[in-house]
Amino acid sequence: MLTLVTGCRGRVGSALVSLLHHGDHAVRAASRNPAQLSLPAGIPSVPCDLDDPDTFAAALEGVDSVFLYAEPSHIDDFLTAAQAAGVEHIVLLSSSSVLAPDAASNPIAASHHAVEAALTASPLTSTFLRPGAFAGNAYQWSGAVRGGHPVDLPYPRSQTSPIDEADIAEAALAVLTDARLRGTAYHLTGPESLTAAEQVELLAASAGSSATVNAVSRDAWKKSVSPFVPEEIAEALLTYWAATDGSPAEVTGETEKLTGRPARTFAAWATEHAAAFRP
Repeated sequence: MLTLVTGCRGRVGSALVSLLHHGDHAVRAASRNPAQLSLPAGIPSVPCDLDDPDTFAAALEGVDSVFLYAEPSHIDDFLTAAQAAGVEHIVLLSSSSVLAPDAASNPIAASHHAVEAALTASPLTSTFLRPGAFAGNAYQWSGAVRGGHPVDLPYPRSQTSPIDEADIAEAALAVLTDARLRGTAYHLTGPESLTAAEQVELLAASAGSSATVNAVSRDAWKKSVSPFVPEEIAEALLTYWAATDGSPAEVTGETEKLTGRPARTFAAWATEHAAAFRP
């Protein structure tokens, strides 16, 4: 069984490639720029740009299963090529945002929702992994924490259950290698609900930083991120944080169900990645 892993420059895809390889599962790493990948010895790589249908056929040749990122622009072409290649199973890295009532129009959820819809309409067997907030989202605060500066938060009490990307990769490994787990959707979370402020405190403690939290207005935060966050995304994030302000995030236990062990805590993630936040 040969698995094609797309998006291998990402933290989940790169971790999954290594897990498959070390488990003696045949794997092919795919990326828009495969020459830039840093892969364990013995893993073949192939160009596969989800924005370019001309790259699909060669990447999928001889492939039995695919780990797919949620890029909707040419999803129908990708599924046509997958069927022609004889692919049996696709595991989609989706998002728990698709569970929202406005998923089809929400700018954060829309791409995941569109790809899920295409896969649902396809005859191919598909499995959806729906993680919530990634632990790695905390890198957005690394500059402030390194410098010992306040981290500006519009909703410091907004809660998530951040999941370690390594746990997502292990969940993907499980559904790719155990046929009994195929064909359903899994809402993946970390093991606990934490406020944004609590996450910053854990990062600062692990890194030995004096960084604290500074509550700011919606407009001030939106202005500060405007050079790199589109306005519609910023508004969607603010709406989400407002809705979860002071409300515990759901902890599903689906991560443990797939990996067979407790999900990694955010505190453990902060300790493991402390170098990125250390003054």
